[in-house]
Amino acid sequence: MGGPFIKTRFGRSDATSSKQSVESQVGRLPDGDKGVDHLKEIFEPKGFDAKDIVALSGAHTVGKCHADRSGFDGFWTEEPLKFDNSYFTDIVNKKYQEETTAAGNPQFKSTSSDTIMLISDLALLEGPFKEFTEKYAANQDAFFADFSAAWIKLQENGCEGLREAL
Repeated sequence: MGGPFIKTRFGRSDATSSKQSVESQVGRLPDGDKGVDHLKEIFEPKGFDAKDIVALSGAHTVGKCHADRSGFDGFWTEEPLKFDNSYFTDIVNKKYQEETTAAGNPQFKSTSSDTIMLISDLALLEGPFKEFTEKYAANQDAFFADFSAAWIKLQENGCEGLREAL
């Protein structure tokens, strides 16, 4: 699969029972059919800046959208099992045409391949996100370094006393 080596620390305790769990997933992750302002509304209150938001969005280099789960359908990259910077090179270099999924959701299909992007993906070409999107398209090592830092921040957000080993 590739990608950076990211050290994980242990001992995160989000809840001691299911009664303490989050009632809804709404607002925990961004909606694919919204743009820059929405990405900032979701991530900034959690302590993430533009660089973090773009780096974490790079996780779309692997996997796909599943119509039965999200209403969006398709792979972001041509090699969806490879973690690299192709998500960013595609955003910067490919042309996309708007389409509507069977579920009625807007998404964009590449004019040169079967890959797709969402509104939230193409928003990375705008405003405060553009410089990082272009940087990661040109420099995979920079993407890996910034993704690693943002992923650790995401995993450890609000946690203290984490351990290096189980």
